[in-house]
Formats: sequence, C-alpha cells, structure tokens
Amino acid sequence: MSPQGGTPTTRKIVLDGLWHNNPIFRQILGICSTLAVTNLVLNTVVMCTSLTLVTALSCLTVSLLRHWTPRNIRMMVQTLIIAFYVIIVDLILKAYWPQMSRNLGPFVGLIITNCIVMGRCEAFAGSNKPIPSLIDGFFNGLGYSFILLGIALSRELLGMGTVLGFKIPWFTEHWDKWVIMVMPPGAFFTLAVMIWICRSIKPKEQKA
Repeated sequence: MSPQGGTPTTRKIVLDGLWHNNPIFRQILGICSTLAVTNLVLNTVVMCTSLTLVTALSCLTVSLLRHWTPRNIRMMVQTLIIAFYVIIVDLILKAYWPQMSRNLGPFVGLIITNCIVMGRCEAFAGSNKPIPSLIDGFFNGLGYSFILLGIALSRELLGMGTVLGFKIPWFTEHWDKWVIMVMPPGAFFTLAVMIWICRSIKPKEQKA
C-alpha cells in the first residue's frame, strides 16, 4: 500500500496474507516450490519455515533501509537483502541438517528468486514502517505455508499412507496407495484442487 493510503491495520495485514490476498491461491505466486517439495510433509515444513523467516526478515530490513535506498537501485538492494537471509538459512541447514539440505536440493537457494518474497518487499515493505512490514512478511509466509502443508499432507497420506514418516493404520491396511500422488503430476492435481476449494469459499457478502 502506498504511503498516501496510510498503513493498513494489523488485522487487515494478517487477513490479506492468510486469505484475502494469499500468495498461492489468489496470486498464484511461488508455485515452483509448491510443486517441488510437497511430496513429504517434513520437507514442506522445513521449506515453509525457511521461506517465512526469509520473507519476514527481508521485509523488516527493506523497510528499515527504505529512506536510505536510492529508488533506481532498490530492486538490486532488495535482492541482496533476500540473498543474505537465504544464504544464512541454507548454511544452517547444511551445517545442522545435511540430509534435509540434500532433500530440498536447490529449492532453498531459489527462495532468492521467489516472487512472494520480492513482491512483499517491493509492494509493502518499501513504503511502510518496519513492524507492519515484518507482520506482512510473516503472515504472507504463513499463507504460503498452510497451502503447502495441505498439499503435502494429502500427497504423502494418499501416496504412501504416512504422515511425517509415521504409518497411519487405516491407510496402511485398507488404502491402495496412489503412487502418482508422490510424483510430479500429483503435485499439479493437488494444487489445482486446493486452489479450486479455496477460491470457492467466499464471504457471505460476496455470495449475495
């Protein structure tokens, strides 16, 4: 939001990030990682945590520096800020959880180019105060996360009969596993269904 319009309320920022302007099913942003890492819930949890932290901290930093950043190079500055936090997250994973770092492959590093992070830095943090920018980045990350976790839960449960690697008794005994769900086509199908469901849910005033 532009400065002329004033800083939106915390409630509006939270609801926009989680639902009204959700980056996945409203804006269709950041779906590269949505399709790539959602075959297992654990991988998705780590990816979502990483992106949420990077988005929140990047927005906070961009907002803190907005008055000292020349407008003609702001995109380069924002990219450097995002890259700084991504590199920290990537190094922490490689140092303390190398197996997860290998599982996620290049997708943690690709957060640098994620449209959600750059979009929030440019659209909100660059023209708003630090605390609202931090909240905006955090809840946009959460909005991304709950969609990804829903997709991952469906894919792992239907494809392998497990959640976080633990076998679910009914699915283990009675469910004929849909192997396609843990393959790339399963990600496309599940994402499409999630977008359809979420977009079908409308407030009463919009239905009238």
